[in-house]
Amino acid sequence: MRLADIIVYAGLVGLAIAFFYIVWSYAKGLKESPRDMWILFIYKVLQYIAYAAMNPILVVWLSRECGLGDIAAGNYIMAWSILLSLVGMVAGALVDTIGIKRTLVFSVAFLIIARFFMSFVTHPVLIFFIGFVPFALGFAMVAPVISVSIKRFTTKEGATLGFGLFYVIMNAAYAIGGWLLDFVRDKFAERDAMGKIVNENAGAYLYGIHFSSYQLLFLIALVLTVISVVCIFFIRDGVEVEETTDEKGEKKSRIVIKPSQDHGSGFVAIQSAATTMYQRIKNAVTENYFWIFILILTTTLFVRFIFFHLHYTFPKYGIRVLGEGAKIGNIYGVLNPTLIIFLVPLFAAITKSWRSFTMLVVGSTISSLSCFIATIPGEYFAGLTDSVLGEIVFVKWLGMAPDMPTLLASPPTPQYWPLLIFFTVFTVGEAIWSPRLMQFTAEIAPKGKEGTYIALSVLPFFLAKFVVGPMSGLLVNAYTPLVDKIDPETGRKVLDASGKVVQVVGDLSHHYMVWVWIGGMAVVTPIGLLFLRGIYKKHMEEKTEPAKAH
Repeated sequence: MRLADIIVYAGLVGLAIAFFYIVWSYAKGLKESPRDMWILFIYKVLQYIAYAAMNPILVVWLSRECGLGDIAAGNYIMAWSILLSLVGMVAGALVDTIGIKRTLVFSVAFLIIARFFMSFVTHPVLIFFIGFVPFALGFAMVAPVISVSIKRFTTKEGATLGFGLFYVIMNAAYAIGGWLLDFVRDKFAERDAMGKIVNENAGAYLYGIHFSSYQLLFLIALVLTVISVVCIFFIRDGVEVEETTDEKGEKKSRIVIKPSQDHGSGFVAIQSAATTMYQRIKNAVTENYFWIFILILTTTLFVRFIFFHLHYTFPKYGIRVLGEGAKIGNIYGVLNPTLIIFLVPLFAAITKSWRSFTMLVVGSTISSLSCFIATIPGEYFAGLTDSVLGEIVFVKWLGMAPDMPTLLASPPTPQYWPLLIFFTVFTVGEAIWSPRLMQFTAEIAPKGKEGTYIALSVLPFFLAKFVVGPMSGLLVNAYTPLVDKIDPETGRKVLDASGKVVQVVGDLSHHYMVWVWIGGMAVVTPIGLLFLRGIYKKHMEEKTEPAKAH
């Protein structure tokens, strides 16, 4: 047996044991939770696999099939993500008003509509209203349903375990979706005589209808969504875990089913939530500390923007720099969530006595500086391809060749290496700072107003989407451009079978500038936090001072 095989098999066994131990450590404390919670987890796994399989390819699909340029596609994604945030800001009220089951019905109905039309329609204006709008409405309800459900289906002590288990399962679903993204693009790609992918979006015919590879991903997401409908039928209305105290003072819990209460229509709930949000903003802006709170949180945004770029800038960048059929799903969509599953509990145990502010500074420094690793020329790492590590990565994991001789006969671009190192280091930083962000937000909120300030903490991220969306399109257009293909003999533009001008990747000599801009933006977070350290320290001292007697 080859050394690479031994390492891979041993690693897989070790990871599997660690994964099941983590899941079991959470699940064993949730044995008193109703079956409805486990059914809901199955539903969410299906939804997150579907989302992870189609979300990274949306921006590529908008350009290749809907006819939008890089900048227009970036603006398009901006509009959709803003709509997603708007709906998400008021979706929690909908769950409280119409209940978990009915919210799930609304959510899945919108998602079925969106994914159905996205599998067939490519007109950019039409698909926005019949595809992206219902997609935003449906997916924005996912997080509030989870938050409310876990709280209702667990005890106070069990809620932490419930959220922890969901976090693990969610990342596992993301990893499966990332693998699925590459599998479909590879399976239904067009290849030349040497087996090299020349068109990853070739697709296939189903019942006489041609679907591109990207549309096949949307169809798979649609099928997973339809399957998830079955789960909804087994979730009961009004189920809660109720805690009581017996005569000895010991806490006991029991599952109860409370009668459904209709508090009004979903529209009234959303209108009420929007009004409440407006009133909160109106009251908060008159307080001096609100602006300090917003300033500190705005500072944390810059490192969080890396996520946006990894979802909407990297797919185009990866395909153009790494080549048609690039394994963009695996090298980020699988690697990142898989590492997160194991690193978050590890760092949580190691740094449980560290303050949130310190964790944010350390973690954001690692994540932001990791972007600059991607600027290193891949040639510096080319020697790694012909090594045991290269065999593990390209043959065993990414499946880019059946064996090493075949791989070395036509080696992948060495630019894979700096990206893989970048994503690994970024994830280490993310595992340090990301879990602490919500805790940090609660810590800096004024005493007695934590709920209001946490609700308003989404405002900076919402407003910043007006910048980061267009920035995504500008970066790929400037540093990884597409140009019209010119026939060298006639000097004319080459047309495809439908009469459209064929485009090819242009000058990539400055592709690294994409990460210079993203990394330069991200380092604002650790630098800014250090500058604001005095304000943070002073406020925390004021919060911990005992109230003076009147």
